[in-house]
Amino acid sequence: QVQLVESGGGLVQAGGSLRLSCAASGRAFSGYIMGWFRQAPGKEREFVAAVSWDDGRTYDADSVKGRFTISRDNAKNTVYLQMNSLKPEDTAVYSCAASRFAGYPRRPNQYDYWGQGTQVTVSS
Repeated sequence: QVQLVESGGGLVQAGGSLRLSCAASGRAFSGYIMGWFRQAPGKEREFVAAVSWDDGRTYDADSVKGRFTISRDNAKNTVYLQMNSLKPEDTAVYSCAASRFAGYPRRPNQYDYWGQGTQVTVSS
């Protein structure tokens, strides 16, 4: 079955960096969009960034533009989220997801598979 396993979360000071990884297995992901979402306590799940498995095109949320970069390594079946200049408001559980939705899916209900998530905490 499909598995998405996130890693790389942790505690970091404001202004610091973290790189999250999402190891994907269980099927071929050609034709999929791989996305990162986050959810802070008491808030709705929020789109962060996504990348096309096939051609590497990326898109992201305005809140992370210029600070976060999504990428994928097809040979390793892994998607990355490089997070720089972290702010306390970036604190959340970050989850990886896979979508067969055409175009630029940004809503959680457009994604078919989800990982368990990894906690990112940014201290001020």
